[in-house]
Amino acid sequence: MLVVMKAQATEEQIGAVCQKIEELGYRAHAMPGAQRTAIGITGNRGEVEPGTLDEMPGVQELIRVTKPYKLVSRDVKQENTVITFAGTDATFGGPGLAVIAGPCAIENREQAMAVAEQVCRAGAQFFRGGAYKPRTSPYSFQGLGEAGLQIMAEIRDKLGMKIVTEAIDNESLELVEKYADVIQIGARNMQNFSLLKRAGRARKPVLLKRGMSATLEEFLMAAEYVMSEGNYTVILCERGVRTFADHTRNTLDLSIVPAVQRLSHLPIVVDPSHGTGKRNKVTPLSRAAIAVGADGLIVEVHHEPDRAMSDGIQSLYPEQFAELMKQVRQIAPVVGRTVPGIGIHSRTSETLPAQSGVRAAISPSA
Repeated sequence: MLVVMKAQATEEQIGAVCQKIEELGYRAHAMPGAQRTAIGITGNRGEVEPGTLDEMPGVQELIRVTKPYKLVSRDVKQENTVITFAGTDATFGGPGLAVIAGPCAIENREQAMAVAEQVCRAGAQFFRGGAYKPRTSPYSFQGLGEAGLQIMAEIRDKLGMKIVTEAIDNESLELVEKYADVIQIGARNMQNFSLLKRAGRARKPVLLKRGMSATLEEFLMAAEYVMSEGNYTVILCERGVRTFADHTRNTLDLSIVPAVQRLSHLPIVVDPSHGTGKRNKVTPLSRAAIAVGADGLIVEVHHEPDRAMSDGIQSLYPEQFAELMKQVRQIAPVVGRTVPGIGIHSRTSETLPAQSGVRAAISPSA
């Protein structure tokens, strides 16, 4: 069920409706839009009795939501969700493309800093790197843990980049939430429902990667798990699905970008590194992702990929990433987008604590 408030409804009226929904034993999710506020109702096993709500001041109408995903749906929020960060023009879902770049894994401070400085100079606003690595083999490098998170926090302090890194379980999510600006949930955990619920109680945006064999509905339902716990700042990520193809690591499904955008208000980015698994395919698929309407890219970059401890074969060299950014800036205006965040943002004159300068908010698109 969806309660649509009148355009002139006051904050007090919206609050009163939310309180009434809670009194009825349900959960209220207020979703502000450009012209109206919609209040999603979850926790109901059947249809909500409309007489208790539709006569309340400020209520325009009640709409029955038939899709299994409610809060993710454009039925609840017609405008695109735009996730912003205090102190920067970097966004997810706005006119500016979000570019996330960095190594698959944080190996040491020197490696991480070398890559970060070069991708920042090329124009990336977000730095990615794994402190916790869920690997296929138990004998592969598993990440540095909190030491890796501390290195990334230092990169934010020095360069002004926002940090995106993965949590693999509830325990690691506690630390990732403390250090990161965006919490990543990897493909292997897309249907780890307890982890999704914990991420839904976090106060940071969540980047949710599509599972290796997930359908569109399963993907959106995973996002619904996060949002149902009260965290509405969710970014979807297409990273390729497993098919019969053997010329790539995965099959990058770019058709899901417009499919998601038709059904959901959430931003969606594309990971061409995992989507192809081969360096020579990353740039062409990145160009295609921007052309098809993705809200950004997440690209693996390593200054010495032949010596990388994880996914070196799909990591761009820094000079290749710089060339990719030049091409992205040429394609972006064709689809009505911009590429903010060019150049090094030195923070040497100020020291920021690990969690400062971060604010995620939902606002309507322009």
